[in-house]
Amino acid sequence: MDKLRIALIAGGRSGEREVSLRSGDAVYEALDRKKYDVSRYDPRDDLIGLIHDREKIDLAFVLLHGRFGEDGCIQGFLQLLDIPFVGSGVLASAMAIHKKMSKDLYRLAGLRVAEDAMLTRGEVFSAGGIVASLGNTLVVKPVSEGSSLGMSICRSPEELSKGIEEAFHHDNEIMIERFVQGREFTCCVLGNTVLETLPIVEIIPNPEHPFFDYTAKYTPGASKEICPASISEDERKDMEFCAKEAHRVLRCSVWSRTDMILQDDKIYILETNTVPGMTATSLVPLAARAAGMSMSDLLDRLIEISLEGQEKT
Repeated sequence: MDKLRIALIAGGRSGEREVSLRSGDAVYEALDRKKYDVSRYDPRDDLIGLIHDREKIDLAFVLLHGRFGEDGCIQGFLQLLDIPFVGSGVLASAMAIHKKMSKDLYRLAGLRVAEDAMLTRGEVFSAGGIVASLGNTLVVKPVSEGSSLGMSICRSPEELSKGIEEAFHHDNEIMIERFVQGREFTCCVLGNTVLETLPIVEIIPNPEHPFFDYTAKYTPGASKEICPASISEDERKDMEFCAKEAHRVLRCSVWSRTDMILQDDKIYILETNTVPGMTATSLVPLAARAAGMSMSDLLDRLIEISLEGQEKT
């Protein structure tokens, strides 16, 4: 059989560019050259090359994290070029990356989320009023960024004002959430209509990183990840249900990774990633290994699911 011609798309121009390139490196090395001819493209510098080569591409593997890659932009571009791709389409990508939109959809589906307030750049606000409404400990985050860029945990009106200022460096709209104290987990979902999950990962940041921030995510040893997570069977089933439901309600395709907090017996959904990291410290490859899958096995499975989805459209 002829090899499948894969266009590996990584890099881009979001704040997660370096992580995207590292994901691209890991996937490039792991793709089985007996099955695939692989070409790399960086949309920051080489969109023309992608257009020129569109007739030579069977499937694009999108590894652009954050803006212009995880928000539907590259997906729409690939659709215009008639290039099938791994992952969610324009609508799902746009909804998932917008934290307010995705939280509203989670609520409609009956999933539990933290109370929040929204601010737009230039809007007058009272830090004390926000604290009085949502509580003393708050999480501030740009509404459409990934990898915890611009995110902070604030424990006073003064810290809140600084956190809001920092978040506005990354986005014109920000979300302020009531802080939910608990254990953090993530669950990866594979599939289009019929969904399966990989083993659940518990994330334990070390004391130097009180939450799973950018450094904790991508620095070896900056956090501890346990997979399979040490949880009860009921907790496992509940988390798998929540991750699948988040995947469904956002209309995700092929794969997603949903982050959540377990507080006592309650699960709070944080967000869903439609282009999860694939670096050496990333959580999806870790979960796949716990399921007995090598990186190459995982990539084969994602490509298989993507091709299945194309056959049904």
